[in-house]
Amino acid sequence: MALTPADVVLHPVRLRIAQAFLGGRELTTSDLRGELAEVPAATLYRQVAALVDGGVLEVAAEQRVRGAVERTYRLREGAASVDADAAARMSLDDHRQAFLVFALGLLGEYDRYLATGDVDLARDRVGYRSNALHLSDDELDEMVAALREVVLPRLAHEPAPGRRRRLLSTVLLPGDHPASGSPAEGPTT
Repeated sequence: MALTPADVVLHPVRLRIAQAFLGGRELTTSDLRGELAEVPAATLYRQVAALVDGGVLEVAAEQRVRGAVERTYRLREGAASVDADAAARMSLDDHRQAFLVFALGLLGEYDRYLATGDVDLARDRVGYRSNALHLSDDELDEMVAALREVVLPRLAHEPAPGRRRRLLSTVLLPGDHPASGSPAEGPTT
């Protein structure tokens, strides 16, 4: 059964597994168990199998370990991204659930950071904030293109001494909420 990207983002454990592979990481199920220790092992194995069967994860390598085959997995490019067509097919409840899973994933990552006990937001370059921008659609498109220009080359960086895996998450929402079908109110001239 092929999983749609929506099937991935609508399931909290599958989304967390997919997120663990961000940045071109290759992990075994043992690696995942170490990173997602609060997920029961049977659930983790079942969801990894579903992601492999669904074409989201692929086997990067296999090796024999004590008579068993240990597989190293990686995320298939684009397999966990919801494109515009898939998003258009999602119901409002699906969108609500996907955002909730996304937000809970961020909360979980932040909780794991805090649980280290060695918390220094300045040293670790941790930050979060909301800003209100007044932009036309064209200005927003220009800003998003500029952000892509900055971020995309850095997505190709490999792990190396001095590099730390960092999560960058973005959310864009309208800050005003006009009634459905009516234009946003603004200054008139």
